[in-house]
Amino acid sequence: MENSGIARQLSTFRKTIDNIDAALIHMLAERFRCTDEVGLLKARYQLPAVDQAREQQQFQRLAVLAQEADLDSALVQRLMQFVIGEVVERHRQIAARHEPKPANNPNPRA
Repeated sequence: MENSGIARQLSTFRKTIDNIDAALIHMLAERFRCTDEVGLLKARYQLPAVDQAREQQQFQRLAVLAQEADLDSALVQRLMQFVIGEVVERHRQIAARHEPKPANNPNPRA
């Protein structure tokens, strides 16, 4: 194959990769918008930032999806551990911003 044909193929693949990367970024942003809403709900009702049972279910579900997609499940697990770790940290930050304030008692001896 001539160099111009290779360059065209590379360009086509790279454009597709760029489009996929953009989609991933937008999907990740939407995921964080949704998980931030979960964090607000948890903060409002003083629920813990981490739900171990939910995380375990998610990892099991994602392992099946990875297998069905012929994708390395260890890669998916590492990626999602990172994402979920970021979500939990955001939940903790949200909870800290929404901690109940102590009552303002003008007469502390009363």
